[in-house]
Amino acid sequence: MALVYLFGSAEAEVVGIASTAGNVGVQQVCENNLGLLELCGVTGIPVSRGADAPLAIPLRTAEDTHGPQGLGYAQLPSATASLTDHDAAQAWVDAAHARPGELIGLATGPLTNLALAVRAEPELPKLLRRLVIMGGSFDYRGNTTPVAEWNTSVDPESAAEVFAAWNGAEHLPIVLGLNITENIAMTPELLNRLAEAAGAPSRMMSVHDPRGTASTADNPVIRVLEDAMRFYFEFHHDQGEGYLAHLHDPLAAAVALDPDLVTCRAAPVDVELTGTLTRGMTIADWSGHWGRESNALVGVDVDAAAFFDHFIDRVATFARSVSRR
Repeated sequence: MALVYLFGSAEAEVVGIASTAGNVGVQQVCENNLGLLELCGVTGIPVSRGADAPLAIPLRTAEDTHGPQGLGYAQLPSATASLTDHDAAQAWVDAAHARPGELIGLATGPLTNLALAVRAEPELPKLLRRLVIMGGSFDYRGNTTPVAEWNTSVDPESAAEVFAAWNGAEHLPIVLGLNITENIAMTPELLNRLAEAAGAPSRMMSVHDPRGTASTADNPVIRVLEDAMRFYFEFHHDQGEGYLAHLHDPLAAAVALDPDLVTCRAAPVDVELTGTLTRGMTIADWSGHWGRESNALVGVDVDAAAFFDHFIDRVATFARSVSRR
């Protein structure tokens, strides 16, 4: 959904996709990215394979949350494009060198690839125009442990390295934690509004539907998004959170283009790596106890209604354009 939002944004030029292991294994993520480009009829965007595992620990994945292929019930076409011959970390470095000071980096998974990129090119924070990270949780509960958010929990060492790399940087990364992204709740009503705006009305989903009921939308993009969301709705319902889905990554994509969608507060941020109960926790030192300079702009408030207005308008317009091809 984040990628489709970017494809539907006239001011966005996607110059590369770095596939990140996390929700599922990295090879499946590569296939998903290539398949989505095929579905959307988007060509010319290089897709690179990232690391197979985190920096220091085995990979944990989340098929229970996102389905065996990481896309819920959605089915994507087979891709005709291929992966790049270089890995995702090198893709970050090459793109930043090719367009210094121009690129906005967007990280919506574990930060393994970005940490490896910074190891290879310590000047990366100076080469990027802006960085937006979806990860962490600030003064808020976790969704993987009582205090840790999934992306950071999968590879805490990489997150700690990335935050350290931005110490003293001129342009601080915008960090969107669960305290912000869980305000962006997709519901059956909003998804139905999206389908209607795309000219592809579909039967509104209900918690009473049989599990895995397929979308009835005749637009291929809307159908994939609805089938993906249904699995995610069902997961949240089973967790006792309601028949809805938190759009963590689409918010990060929107903020990459328009930072004014969120209110941020500068702070030094670090990641707990050794705590018995708190490993993977992201900590913002609001009170200056550490005596460090700020290395992040932490999201503290968001206009959810404004986000959904942007999201529905752009994704619906793009979906209509795909159906006309």
